[in-house]
Amino acid sequence: MRLLPGEDRYEDEMSEGGAARHRRPETALVPAASIAGRALVTVVAIMTFLASLTAGVAILISDASRGWQEEVAHEMTIQIKPAMGRDLEADARTAAEIARKTPGVASAQAFSREESEAILAPWLGSGLDLAQLPVPRLVVLALDPTEPLDSEALGKALAAAVPGASLDDHRLWRARLAIMARTVVIVAAVIFGLVLVAMGIAVGFATRGAMAGNRAIIEVLHFVGAADDYISRQFQSHFLWLGLRGGAIGGASAVSVFLLSAGLAAWWRRTPGGDQIEAMFGGFVIGPNVYAAIVLIAGGIGVVTGLVSRIIVFRHLRGLN
Repeated sequence: MRLLPGEDRYEDEMSEGGAARHRRPETALVPAASIAGRALVTVVAIMTFLASLTAGVAILISDASRGWQEEVAHEMTIQIKPAMGRDLEADARTAAEIARKTPGVASAQAFSREESEAILAPWLGSGLDLAQLPVPRLVVLALDPTEPLDSEALGKALAAAVPGASLDDHRLWRARLAIMARTVVIVAAVIFGLVLVAMGIAVGFATRGAMAGNRAIIEVLHFVGAADDYISRQFQSHFLWLGLRGGAIGGASAVSVFLLSAGLAAWWRRTPGGDQIEAMFGGFVIGPNVYAAIVLIAGGIGVVTGLVSRIIVFRHLRGLN
């Protein structure tokens, strides 16, 4: 017995003994290639691309923020403001000597006028004459991780020996970095959730459209006793394949963008302008965790596409029953 031509067909054949009956599917319930299917692949690819870019940027900023915080946490800065009648260079050397003798300080480096000009060059340009500007001197302290530092005692010793000296433990800077990283992660999570919702809506419309186009076939299958689980599996496998195709296209596009960005960043760092930008903001390194996240997103979106279609079809069939 053949069901409707052009759709799912089953042939009932008698075995050689005439006792066994077999059913063999000849074609798929949902057409493998259609305009709606290609449109869904495009939508899923775009959603995967956007979700992958969002997740990748969030991971990059989070990793960079952790790196910045770790570097800042192992350093302190002594700032010496210019004062009338005092030798700024001598005060910087004195502050460095006091810091070196303090337990918990591994090293102390007083920046000279030339080194201070190099630090300010990314903001103010090169060729500055700091002698005409009230620019403070900096002494950078590298902390000893094996011995705690009494920052309060160091601050009092500096205030007594070097007027105008202040100790900065970068606590405010670390707090701002942490807030920035958390904000970026939250925004990325919200965008990722919106992308999943939009994709779910698109899959839902595509599934209902496919069911409407095959309504007569579904009713006939119900009439001859086909189980709801069998019919929903046909839709699930169809949309799972479409979702995996779209996820692979979108994920591959996102990987290409990050690879291109990594190459451009490596080239940019070799330029003079790149050195200045890296001095101000640090370097972004695209690690394997970014690419692993893209692979997981692409595969997860494909699986979600198949599951959403199966749930919609199963609920619809239960309503018919």
